[in-house]
Amino acid sequence: MQSKSGVPGVSALPRTGVGILIGLVASLAFAASGPFVRSLFAVGWSPGAAVFWRIACAAVVLVPVALWMLRGRLSDLVREWRAVLAFGLAAVATPQLMYFAAVSRMSVSIALLIEYMAPVLLVLVAWARTRRLPRRAVLFGAIVSVVGLLCVLDLAGASPDALGVLFSFGAMFGAASYFVLSARPTRLHPVVLAAFGLAVGAAVLGLAICAGVLPYAAPLVDTALFGRIAPWWVPLSVIALVATALAYGLGIAGVSLMGERLASFVGLSEVLFATVLAALMLGEVPSLVQVVGAALIITGVVLVRFGTGAGTPSDTSGAAAGCATPARCRRRDPR
Repeated sequence: MQSKSGVPGVSALPRTGVGILIGLVASLAFAASGPFVRSLFAVGWSPGAAVFWRIACAAVVLVPVALWMLRGRLSDLVREWRAVLAFGLAAVATPQLMYFAAVSRMSVSIALLIEYMAPVLLVLVAWARTRRLPRRAVLFGAIVSVVGLLCVLDLAGASPDALGVLFSFGAMFGAASYFVLSARPTRLHPVVLAAFGLAVGAAVLGLAICAGVLPYAAPLVDTALFGRIAPWWVPLSVIALVATALAYGLGIAGVSLMGERLASFVGLSEVLFATVLAALMLGEVPSLVQVVGAALIITGVVLVRFGTGAGTPSDTSGAAAGCATPARCRRRDPR
């Protein structure tokens, strides 16, 4: 019997269940980057060095896969060079560099929570460009998220690192750019776009490092990991192979099985995974006010995505991204 999923003998429910499982594993993989990179920062690595090697190593793994998927159709890649360049600069290099810079100065979970307010930013941008008031659920969700952000920063009980917060907002801008660029129709397979976007991001960061624009420090010394001493390449391997290459691949596979709406909700689990990992590995236990703020941010983002109809940020900015219809837009996980 042919199922709706297009796979003989496989119903839509098991397909969706597998997609949710893959999506959760992808979120866990993405969340591992923050705690592991902190061990490198502790021995003197700069954010620029960490993100460069993260992107470069992941590109080395994914580019051969992308070339195999192209099967000689390099003309498609050449025709889409603008999309690949924009994706590498705005959707890969910017959010990852800003996120790593943020976690070098502040809590992993707080940095990630601020970054995950990207859908709210897209709503505000769409509101400013179209001058059309968003739906009540979207507007209420944005307000709830902003209140949650104030709670997460815990302004009354702590002194947040101002530069770290600024870097987190930079990561949020990069994540929003990722959603917008991902929504653009393209001939390239998502894995191909991700692979060559990573390559472009690594090349740009490498040039910035060589020119002295981006500070670079990467001492090849042992690090403290799980209370033990480990070689520097152990956390770097986890960041590059697990939290980047594997996470991208699993994330894209999960979206294809779940669909865009459900995948957008499952992706929020990265915030929860990052909080748990940071507490277990780094002892970064959030305060009660910050826990309440985290719940408000997640609730607000859910309301924003639910209120947009398709439940994805790309739908909110689809017109700005050049999509004729929301059905032509694709979403892939940003980090």
